[in-house]
Amino acid sequence: MGILLETVNLKKYFKTSSGLLHAVDDVSISVEEGKTLGVVGESGCGKSTLGRVILRLLEATDGKVIYDGVNILEYSHREMRKMRSAMQIIFQDPYSSLNPRMTVEDLIAHPLKVNHVYKNKADIDRRTHELMDLVGLAQRTSKSYPHELDGGRRQRIGIARALALEPRFIVCDEPVSALDVSIQAQILNLMMDLQDELHLTYMFITHNMAVVKHISDRIAVMYLGQCIEMSETQELFDNPKHPYTRALLSAIPRIDIDHEQLQSAPIQGELTSPINPVPGCRFAKRCPHATEACTGRDFQLREVEPGHFVACRLYEEKT
Repeated sequence: MGILLETVNLKKYFKTSSGLLHAVDDVSISVEEGKTLGVVGESGCGKSTLGRVILRLLEATDGKVIYDGVNILEYSHREMRKMRSAMQIIFQDPYSSLNPRMTVEDLIAHPLKVNHVYKNKADIDRRTHELMDLVGLAQRTSKSYPHELDGGRRQRIGIARALALEPRFIVCDEPVSALDVSIQAQILNLMMDLQDELHLTYMFITHNMAVVKHISDRIAVMYLGQCIEMSETQELFDNPKHPYTRALLSAIPRIDIDHEQLQSAPIQGELTSPINPVPGCRFAKRCPHATEACTGRDFQLREVEPGHFVACRLYEEKT
């Protein structure tokens, strides 16, 4: 299997009264077909913006988004409309992302109608009921409204709607963060089963390290708009390189008191402003290993071990 989607030096800046906010800054990542790339980082790191720029829900400032060998940022509006069927998104909040005036079957059928997939109502109804079965929604809920359902069922509607046009690539924007823990497990297992059955490719955005470990094949760690580390999932958990990644992993609660844990000292210092940031490591003000060498220039991802990339002065000196 090859690379289905990759970004090359992707940037998204927002104009503010104080200057340009670098929400996504020079991000280059790739997602292998049929696999899941987890994108993690604390709130405000740009991971959700990255997903929206890839789908062109937000227009990029610069860079490339290469899907199946083609830079889709060069597509016209008409060409991009056709591409929508191949690239979909599951939103974080399963309530606010659904029209409260539409029933379950109307919500799922809506993309089929808008894209004129079928010519008659009977085929639309058949496909809608197939999608409900696929995501585990009982047919008795077809006439229900979102407010009559729990969060898990609402998110199943969102998943069914994303699958309606038979996409190959889906951005999952924190799809379980608003759900109870037991429901989170159900939705994650459903998504993994669907991936195997339909050969889907996911970009899974989350701040929960335990969740991303469960579902991802590779993980990209973001900090203030930049990708600072990327590797296979187990490698990242066993051998984290960047000080920020180590801090994220040390914060995971553990029930095994005999388990050797990473040092769990809290991150101190102030966040670097993402508005007109000066060259240099953006984690430097909070990093216990920071020196003057961490300032003055940006650090690019470097392969320090096979398949393991990190952007940090500590590993530039060792290679």
